[in-house]
Amino acid sequence: MKYYLRIVIILFATLLYISCKKNTSVTMTINNNMSYKFLALGDSYTIGQSVSSSERFPNQTAEMLKSMNKNVLAPEIIAMTGWTTRDLLNALNSDAPGNNFSIVTLLIGVNNQYQGLHIDQYRLEFTELLLKAIQYADNKSNRVFVLSIPDYGVTPFAQGTDTAKIAREIDQFNSVNKEISLSYGVNYLDITPISREGRTDNTLHANDGLHPSGKQYKKWADLLAPLIAEKIQ
Repeated sequence: MKYYLRIVIILFATLLYISCKKNTSVTMTINNNMSYKFLALGDSYTIGQSVSSSERFPNQTAEMLKSMNKNVLAPEIIAMTGWTTRDLLNALNSDAPGNNFSIVTLLIGVNNQYQGLHIDQYRLEFTELLLKAIQYADNKSNRVFVLSIPDYGVTPFAQGTDTAKIAREIDQFNSVNKEISLSYGVNYLDITPISREGRTDNTLHANDGLHPSGKQYKKWADLLAPLIAEKIQ
């Protein structure tokens, strides 16, 4: 009797092990097939003025993430050339994108500086935009990634202007968006030093002489993709 009882116990344990292994396999398959929705908010730097859609930094970032075995869907981009923080807010208030994104990037402010808008207005509107970005990321602040404003003062477009003033004001705007970003616990990526490499490297500028080239956007993506991969694993 004890012998048969032992056989039953062994068989039960074996079946339980096989069952658990199958469940683990199913869980791993589900995780590997998980899709990540990507929302990119901004202005000309996000829409990729003067470069192809595949060269935009959100698109290059998504492709890099795919190479890291992250199933990232094609980025949904809400951005237009010339947009200020108020323009982006108006667009989002008019047509909200939803709250189920795994990745949300925000890069905005160069047109506030260019148009001479007050930095206090930028502080208020950037804060409002950041809160929306967190909301779109299912209220997960670690899924939001703010990029600093590039310095267009090093571009051919800015030749003959007060480039020192442009650099100084860009730094001031970036100090504001960085302070706010860190206070809300989102990720902050400083790509401004990369943009300033354009002072001596013309290949970092698009053909229009103002916006970044696909090469420069790749440099951004090289930094951004690993940061995102770490947060969505």
